[in-house]
Amino acid sequence: MTDITITDKPELHRYEATIGGELAGYCEYNLLSNAIMFTHTEVLADHEGQGVGSAIARHVLDEARAKGQQVIPVCQFIAGWLRKHPEYVDIVQPASRRAFNI
Repeated sequence: MTDITITDKPELHRYEATIGGELAGYCEYNLLSNAIMFTHTEVLADHEGQGVGSAIARHVLDEARAKGQQVIPVCQFIAGWLRKHPEYVDIVQPASRRAFNI
């Protein structure tokens, strides 16, 4: 298993995933008054197929849950990941569950 480190970079409005100190992927977000909106997730080509995207999704959703934030998954990757992991549906904003078929 690849050692993936995920760090919040609030000044950039994104979480960054690194492997061995090298940027492997990121998830952009916007903080709203009552939720966190995930807008785009990208895994860099050299790191595709290494579980980076899933590690990012799990991390950002676990952190949102720990902070008591509701989630709006505008990002298609995060929305798709949520469809496969119903244990996270409780933190998805109710209107977003319908809008993104979660």
